[in-house]
Amino acid sequence: MNKLIALAFLGISVAISAPAIAGSQQEKMKGCNVEAKGMKGEERRAFMSKCLKKDYVLKSDAKEKSAAAPAKQQDKMKTCNADAKTKGLKGDERKAFMKDCLKK
Repeated sequence: MNKLIALAFLGISVAISAPAIAGSQQEKMKGCNVEAKGMKGEERRAFMSKCLKKDYVLKSDAKEKSAAAPAKQQDKMKTCNADAKTKGLKGDERKAFMKDCLKK
Protein backbone atom coordinates (compact mmCIF):
# COMPACT_ATOMS: atom_id res chain seq x y z
CA MET A 1 0.00 0.00 0.00
CA ASN A 2 2.81 2.40 0.89
CA LYS A 3 4.51 1.65 -2.43
CA LEU A 4 1.30 2.42 -4.29
CA ILE A 5 0.93 5.75 -2.50
CA ALA A 6 4.58 6.58 -3.16
CA LEU A 7 4.21 5.76 -6.88
CA ALA A 8 1.04 7.85 -7.12
CA PHE A 9 2.77 10.78 -5.42
CA LEU A 10 5.79 10.41 -7.72
CA GLY A 11 3.54 10.31 -10.77
CA ILE A 12 1.65 13.44 -9.71
CA SER A 13 4.85 15.37 -8.94
CA VAL A 14 6.34 14.45 -12.32
CA ALA A 15 3.14 15.44 -14.11
CA ILE A 16 3.12 18.82 -12.35
CA SER A 17 6.82 19.64 -12.82
CA ALA A 18 7.24 18.28 -16.36
CA PRO A 19 5.78 21.27 -18.23
CA ALA A 20 8.03 23.67 -16.32
CA ILE A 21 11.16 21.73 -17.26
CA ALA A 22 10.07 20.71 -20.74
CA GLY A 23 10.60 24.01 -22.58
CA SER A 24 14.31 24.74 -22.52
CA GLN A 25 15.38 21.20 -21.64
CA GLN A 26 13.44 19.84 -24.60
CA GLU A 27 15.16 22.30 -26.94
CA LYS A 28 18.55 21.38 -25.52
CA MET A 29 17.75 17.68 -26.00
CA LYS A 30 16.92 18.33 -29.66
CA GLY A 31 20.18 20.20 -30.15
CA CYS A 32 22.19 17.50 -28.41
CA ASN A 33 20.56 14.82 -30.57
CA VAL A 34 21.58 16.74 -33.69
CA GLU A 35 25.17 17.03 -32.48
CA ALA A 36 25.27 13.34 -31.47
CA LYS A 37 24.30 12.19 -34.96
CA GLY A 38 26.48 9.28 -35.98
CA MET A 39 27.56 8.41 -32.44
CA LYS A 40 26.59 5.05 -30.98
CA GLY A 41 26.71 3.18 -27.70
CA GLU A 42 28.94 4.41 -24.92
CA GLU A 43 30.28 7.32 -26.99
CA ARG A 44 26.74 8.68 -27.51
CA ARG A 45 25.75 8.13 -23.88
CA ALA A 46 28.83 9.98 -22.63
CA PHE A 47 28.30 12.83 -25.09
CA MET A 48 24.60 13.20 -24.23
CA SER A 49 25.45 13.27 -20.53
CA LYS A 50 27.98 16.07 -21.12
CA CYS A 51 25.75 17.92 -23.58
CA LEU A 52 22.70 18.06 -21.34
CA LYS A 53 24.59 19.72 -18.51
CA LYS A 54 23.76 23.32 -17.72
CA ASP A 55 27.13 24.81 -18.72
CA TYR A 56 27.45 23.05 -22.11
CA VAL A 57 26.94 25.39 -25.09
CA LEU A 58 25.44 23.83 -28.20
CA LYS A 59 27.34 24.40 -31.43
CA SER A 60 24.26 25.97 -33.00
CA ASP A 61 24.06 28.45 -30.09
CA ALA A 62 27.74 29.25 -30.40
CA LYS A 63 27.34 29.95 -34.12
CA GLU A 64 24.48 32.37 -33.46
CA LYS A 65 26.55 34.22 -30.89
CA SER A 66 29.55 34.49 -33.22
CA ALA A 67 27.47 35.57 -36.24
CA ALA A 68 28.24 39.21 -35.45
CA ALA A 69 32.00 38.67 -35.86
CA PRO A 70 31.96 38.22 -39.67
CA ALA A 71 29.96 41.42 -40.06
CA LYS A 72 32.64 43.32 -38.13
CA GLN A 73 35.34 41.73 -40.30
CA GLN A 74 33.47 42.70 -43.46
CA ASP A 75 33.17 46.28 -42.25
CA LYS A 76 36.89 46.36 -41.50
CA MET A 77 37.66 44.97 -44.96
CA LYS A 78 35.52 47.65 -46.62
CA THR A 79 37.24 50.39 -44.65
CA CYS A 80 40.73 49.06 -45.39
CA ASN A 81 39.91 48.70 -49.10
CA ALA A 82 38.62 52.26 -49.24
CA ASP A 83 41.75 53.55 -47.48
CA ALA A 84 44.02 51.61 -49.84
CA LYS A 85 42.15 52.97 -52.85
CA THR A 86 42.33 56.54 -51.52
CA LYS A 87 46.08 56.18 -51.06
CA GLY A 88 46.41 54.70 -54.55
CA LEU A 89 48.23 51.60 -53.31
CA LYS A 90 48.85 48.68 -55.67
CA GLY A 91 50.70 45.38 -55.70
CA ASP A 92 52.95 44.54 -52.78
CA GLU A 93 52.35 47.92 -51.12
CA ARG A 94 48.60 47.26 -51.10
CA LYS A 95 49.07 43.71 -49.75
CA ALA A 96 51.27 44.97 -46.91
CA PHE A 97 48.86 47.80 -46.12
CA MET A 98 45.83 45.46 -46.11
CA LYS A 99 47.61 42.93 -43.90
CA ASP A 100 48.51 45.61 -41.39
CA CYS A 101 45.10 47.30 -41.59
CA LEU A 102 43.14 44.09 -41.00
CA LYS A 103 45.19 43.22 -37.92
CA LYS A 104 44.06 46.37 -36.13
